[in-house]
Amino acid sequence: MAREVTQEAFAAAWADGALVVDVREADEYAAGHVPGARPMTLRTVPVRCGELPTGRPVFVICASGNRSRTAADRMNSLGIDAYSVAGGTGAWARAGRPVAAGSHEHAS
Repeated sequence: MAREVTQEAFAAAWADGALVVDVREADEYAAGHVPGARPMTLRTVPVRCGELPTGRPVFVICASGNRSRTAADRMNSLGIDAYSVAGGTGAWARAGRPVAAGSHEHAS
């Protein structure tokens, strides 16, 4: 079962430069995401996990926390130190934290 972090713990890690992976669809990501989050749709996680480091935590976020738990489980099974962000991007935005909009050249 995926390890989950609170919004507060995630915000602190993000402020310290944490690696954030957003597993929502490209249109969801473009509509608004945590600044600096790397887009990696849930369906691509199995083939793209090799792009992620194994020596540092990876914070996985989606809209509400469901897809991120699935993705973090998969990543953990492959040796990645992954954590699902409770409440997802929705809770992040509702808390008044920064949100970036627009697509990313690596979105898939």
